[in-house]
Amino acid sequence: MISQLSWKIGGQQGEGVESTDRIFSTALNRLGYYLYGYRHFSSRIKGGHTNNKIRISTKPIRAISDDLDILVAFDQESIDLNAHELRAGGVIVADAKFSPTIPEGVQARLFAVPITAIAEELGTSLMKNMVASGASWALLGLSMDVFNKAVEEEFGRKGPAIVEKNIEAVRRGAEFVLEQAGGPLDDFKLDDADGKQKLFMIGNEAMALGTLAAGCRLMAAYPITPASEIMEWLIKKLPKFGGTVVQTEDEIAAVTMAIGANYAGVRTMTASAGPGLSLMMEAIGLSGMTETPLVIVDTQRGGPSTGLPTKQEQSDINALIYGTHGEIPKVVVAPSTIEECFYDMIEGFNISEQYQVPVIIATDLQLSLGKQTCETLDYDRIEINRGKLLTGELPPTEDNKLFKRYEFTEDGVSPRVIPGMKNGIHHVTGVEHDQEGRPSESATNRHKMMDKRLNKLNSLRITNAIKADAPNANPDLLIVAMGSTGGTIEEAQVRLTEDGITTNRIMVRQMHPFPSDLLKPHLDSAKQVVVLENNATGQLANLIKQNVGSHDKIRNLLKYDGTPFLPSEIHQACKELN
Repeated sequence: MISQLSWKIGGQQGEGVESTDRIFSTALNRLGYYLYGYRHFSSRIKGGHTNNKIRISTKPIRAISDDLDILVAFDQESIDLNAHELRAGGVIVADAKFSPTIPEGVQARLFAVPITAIAEELGTSLMKNMVASGASWALLGLSMDVFNKAVEEEFGRKGPAIVEKNIEAVRRGAEFVLEQAGGPLDDFKLDDADGKQKLFMIGNEAMALGTLAAGCRLMAAYPITPASEIMEWLIKKLPKFGGTVVQTEDEIAAVTMAIGANYAGVRTMTASAGPGLSLMMEAIGLSGMTETPLVIVDTQRGGPSTGLPTKQEQSDINALIYGTHGEIPKVVVAPSTIEECFYDMIEGFNISEQYQVPVIIATDLQLSLGKQTCETLDYDRIEINRGKLLTGELPPTEDNKLFKRYEFTEDGVSPRVIPGMKNGIHHVTGVEHDQEGRPSESATNRHKMMDKRLNKLNSLRITNAIKADAPNANPDLLIVAMGSTGGTIEEAQVRLTEDGITTNRIMVRQMHPFPSDLLKPHLDSAKQVVVLENNATGQLANLIKQNVGSHDKIRNLLKYDGTPFLPSEIHQACKELN
């Protein structure tokens, strides 16, 4: 019996790879296993190699595995591209239609199953994904009843006849491979899970749920990979709570609509990726100048330009912090887990209204789209704080002057009103203005207004601005990162410990304003600092050098080929750097 296993399915985009993965992982989740998924897919609707990998474990996991146990292949290309991941003794379940072969040097067992032929006998080749998944499920010796229930859930809306056909496809695939293998494979039998079904979602779904829980009732957005699932989830859910989603003509319209709705008093957000964020920059400046709350999700992907729309990268850091012209206060938060995606959305909305600033929640493609087991969410933690938003009837202003929307206050945050409130009339403009919002070019006023806006974030620290795992007083290596890489680093640390190298780990979550005071003691105590990130220029490392220093200690560990870090890559690179 084994405690964990990795399974991958590969084929051409549009062949049912995604639905096969979804049913397979749903059934495993119902048995109580912890799961972590990774999608490699092409930036086109149909055609091009795609694969989905699931890591299955009886214990919590937050990283993809270095190797692979079972590969399900719909074509020879899937074998050629992925078989090198198979561990010695691994298994390939392939469609006999293309006469599969194992690449030289790969020590694996091949089961050629007439996947397409069985599906066509049942009426359509579209069911070949069910034949293939039934075959690989059977090799694990897991309950077919649980798998069949997942099939029913997937196809139930199409009627009982379709469900029965797909269950028959699963049965035929299972019977064929078990006859070939002589029964389930003993060395692939998983230890029993705890039987408790767990939350299983992608980061985009967690952020969408957090958006709803935060009281957001309007999302304005334009579809873009890898952010679109946020919009798709909210399209189904927001109307049930009196809200709506507007698909705009472009990202400029989306962000300006979000600003307008927030000005009117409705919690509103938008979500995009690097190209869309670039188009939003002028409007983000408008939010900062008019001190109008704004929440944006940026799901980082490969750039520049169209770049690698469906691949992993963390190269928007500079744009997130410095992208707007001029100088405005803004907050940039980088969740590192599915759970943080949920909670950070709620805190982001609160901060945006409390400080009247744009807040950007920055994920990366792997965190946004990698489906994984999620700890139970604590809804008692949800608090809504709308800051200095005034309600009720306002007292008349002195001498019937305009309301001081941009009043100079001790904390730099001015009272805010909803348009139409009696005695709350004021001017709003993107040019510099006085306390009532009237345009002003006074040098004295300009200086005071800039200080008012920029200083109000001086003491801001989000919840867990840095997430430090620091058991060692003076570690050989301090590994610093952001986003989805935390779990991968954790696994690499176990191996480094076995090598006699002491390590601490820090995930930087508050990217801006940068929490220098929290990070500096950790850098000072470490012998060397390794900053790990998915970009080519070391943007996070440069941010640390700029704000904290420690130039002589910092070493870069960069990966920018579109794929996430593997534990083995971090382990080997850190050994070489130490």
